[in-house]
Amino acid sequence: MRLTRRNLLGGLTAIALVATSAYLFLHDAAPVDGAHTMSPDDALEAARSKAVLLVDIRRPDEWERTGLAEGAVAIDMRRPDFIEAVRAARLDAKLPVTLICARGVRSKRMTARLIEAGIAPIIDVPEGMLGSFAGPGWLKRGLPVVAWTG
Repeated sequence: MRLTRRNLLGGLTAIALVATSAYLFLHDAAPVDGAHTMSPDDALEAARSKAVLLVDIRRPDEWERTGLAEGAVAIDMRRPDFIEAVRAARLDAKLPVTLICARGVRSKRMTARLIEAGIAPIIDVPEGMLGSFAGPGWLKRGLPVVAWTG
């Protein structure tokens, strides 16, 4: 292969795209300021002991497909009154709210939204139900689920 300006520019463009993608992936993986993260195993234990309010923020069709994480309250993040619904489910204003979604993307976004609304402390489960960059997730870990009854 002959080194030409076209080949060099194409190679540099590819390197820049890979570097940008890696930066964005790692940036998205960083926890939200003011929030903590928790593994699914720890979230289950904390929910069972009532040390946190575990909130599954996925859609109803997702709850039907996989069930809810044991101990979780189902609150669809698309609800217009999502923040109010979380406040209502949280009987103690000091109780940490732990969010779980499918793969940790939506829970991270909603973590930031709840913190902006003055709800704290918030804990994110970045593995989610299905697994992500953070780990295998609730289901692959074999953690218990309950049927969503609607």
